[in-house]
Amino acid sequence: MKIVFMGTPDFSVPVLKALIKEHEVVAVYTRAPKESGRGKKINKTPIHLLAEDVGVPVYTPRTLKNDEELAILKSFNADIAIVAAYGLLLPQTVLDAFPKGCINVHASLLPRWRGAAPIQRAIEAGDAQSGISIMKMALALDAGDVLSIAIVPITEEMTGGDLHDALSEIGAALLLQTLSRLDEITPVKQDETLVTYAEKLDKAECLLDFSIDATALINKIRAFSPYPATYFTYHGERFKIYQASIIDGVGAPGEILEGHSNLVIACANNKALRVKKIQREGKQPMDIEDLLRGFVFNEGERLNS
Repeated sequence: MKIVFMGTPDFSVPVLKALIKEHEVVAVYTRAPKESGRGKKINKTPIHLLAEDVGVPVYTPRTLKNDEELAILKSFNADIAIVAAYGLLLPQTVLDAFPKGCINVHASLLPRWRGAAPIQRAIEAGDAQSGISIMKMALALDAGDVLSIAIVPITEEMTGGDLHDALSEIGAALLLQTLSRLDEITPVKQDETLVTYAEKLDKAECLLDFSIDATALINKIRAFSPYPATYFTYHGERFKIYQASIIDGVGAPGEILEGHSNLVIACANNKALRVKKIQREGKQPMDIEDLLRGFVFNEGERLNS
């Protein structure tokens, strides 16, 4: 098939690579490059870089809600549009612009976790499984009929990064399978009574609250690892936590129970977190033992104070 692809982050890269091998990708749409740093360096999205590398034309409109952009889309005479973490909502005129419609590769088992951050929210909520949903796009957010799914168990050690990487590869494979039998599939409507929404990640969420349940804390640490990463403050400095475990421990929430050979932090219900992997400001992530060779957390002090 002739395909217009729409995607932006690393998650979309395996999907585009798979499509290029099996189909004719006539155009790629992605978010516009951003300037960063004092030198205002132009940073193109991962999908932008991949498309340029393989010679597929790239388009970065700020909106698709005007006649000019719609005319450009239609000029490709594509059979279908494939969307994977694009970041722009598609108006009805775009959804109607392709004979076989628009199909989305979504990183959850719909209708659970519609929205921007389904991978992190699934782990944060303690879900036992996640997966990929290939769906026909509708005007409402992630509300289209589902064409196929693949289920991925969420293990106790799995981080947001681990699940992201697994789902991006599985999503690419499932999409190709779905396209190969697209005309044979009967779409399944989503059960609106089971809908949950995966709100966009907010940096304000990253500060750990040691007064909540230890399991909830661990789930958040795993979900936000490696990005955007949870953190605590100590003597005015931020320390990001990427990995921890739960042990028994009695103390005020946020109290440092051990800070020399191990870092153990009290939380609710006579439980504590033993930190395993940490990052000090301006340093690379490291095992806690490596940090504690040259740094001490004073026992009895409280974090985030």
